[in-house]
Amino acid sequence: MTGHAAPEGRAPGSRVAREAVVSGRVQGVGFRWSARAQAERLGVSGHVRNLADGRVEAQFEGDADAVAAFEGWLRHGPSAAQVDRVVAADREVTGARGFRIER
Repeated sequence: MTGHAAPEGRAPGSRVAREAVVSGRVQGVGFRWSARAQAERLGVSGHVRNLADGRVEAQFEGDADAVAAFEGWLRHGPSAAQVDRVVAADREVTGARGFRIER
């Protein structure tokens, strides 16, 4: 039998949620807009926002593989960004729809 196992023993197609805080040169470089485009491309829902201390926070959910791919993208961001660190954790699934930029 061929195929890929779902991460962490989850059933294929199961919905998962994550939160990530991204540090580095991530504000003023189009990070949030690029993140929204990437999330929409992957079918991930949630939001992204700048934090007062210069970091970016993203909360996102969707298919486990899409969420993992989006988190992977956050680890480098758009070409103008310089990501130094990403701290990520599981969250409760909320059923969010669409992906928005918060102010």
